[in-house]
Amino acid sequence: MTDSAPAASLQAKKEKVIVILGPTAVGKTDLSLDLAELLHSEIISGDSMLVYRGFDIGSAKPTPAERRGIPHHLIDILDADEPYTVTRFQEQAAAWIHALNEKGQIPILAGGTGLYIKALLEGYAFSHAEGHEDFRAEMERLAQEKGKEAVHALLEQADPETAARLHVNDFRRVVRALETLKYGGTIVSQEKRAADTAESLVYDACVIGLRRERQALYARINRRVDLMMEAGLEDEVRGLLAKGVEREAPAMKGIGYKEIAAYLAGEGSRKEAVATVKLHTRHFAKRQLTWYRKMPYIEWVDVDGLSPEEVRNQALARLKKRGFFPIGVERMG
Repeated sequence: MTDSAPAASLQAKKEKVIVILGPTAVGKTDLSLDLAELLHSEIISGDSMLVYRGFDIGSAKPTPAERRGIPHHLIDILDADEPYTVTRFQEQAAAWIHALNEKGQIPILAGGTGLYIKALLEGYAFSHAEGHEDFRAEMERLAQEKGKEAVHALLEQADPETAARLHVNDFRRVVRALETLKYGGTIVSQEKRAADTAESLVYDACVIGLRRERQALYARINRRVDLMMEAGLEDEVRGLLAKGVEREAPAMKGIGYKEIAAYLAGEGSRKEAVATVKLHTRHFAKRQLTWYRKMPYIEWVDVDGLSPEEVRNQALARLKKRGFFPIGVERMG
């Protein structure tokens, strides 16, 4: 589906949004669909890979059938060679939140790209200087693929004094320092103190996080990768390459795609590629959890041992506590 965001307008009061986040493979999709059905609402994707057309299996993109007829936004909106940035996500997601609130709906924002969701909810203000968004996207991608240490190492090489002053986990300032070195000038147009409560967010948001015990999560990740291979991930990547998608395209840098593309280019065996996809995905899940630790307003649900219905009811209980009363489900939870 092709989806363009409507124009956003100024709002007099905080708009409502329900956020479902958590590490990859934790079970966000099922819960977001259940809530969207109960609320008669729509889903906004908060995943930086689902925006790409044709990148379906490796991104765990829900199929049209799996979407249960529920409208999904910010899915299949870009070609593989187009970069996607946190600022673009902020603008598009904000526009959809506004549009759905205007219709009397509470949108479900579902995803796992921590920086994107944190920037949206806390109202990060980035400059729009030409060239800077691509640079930030490149740094975000490097951090996702190799960890924040790799980005900090770039600063250490270019400006050891600043690198010594900035902790590796102070990712925004590390990137800002690198960007200043590259382009000059001010990078972030407005500093915001990190939000520590739901009331300090720019939205009236109920942020529900799903988590599992680490070994259980890793087992689910490994199984998901096996299922992706059985579903035809190798053929999907082969087909994309045959259509002219370059290995250096932003979308092809995603986990699952870059490893299989390397294997198809003769760089290692299929077994090694699958093992690397699993390893990189597990590392990605750890980095996601690091981002979430910076978001103390998340209301966590430990889902190990819970049925989908039990997970849904725990989420509904949190919505009820926050005053989100979905039509027809007030008596539940």
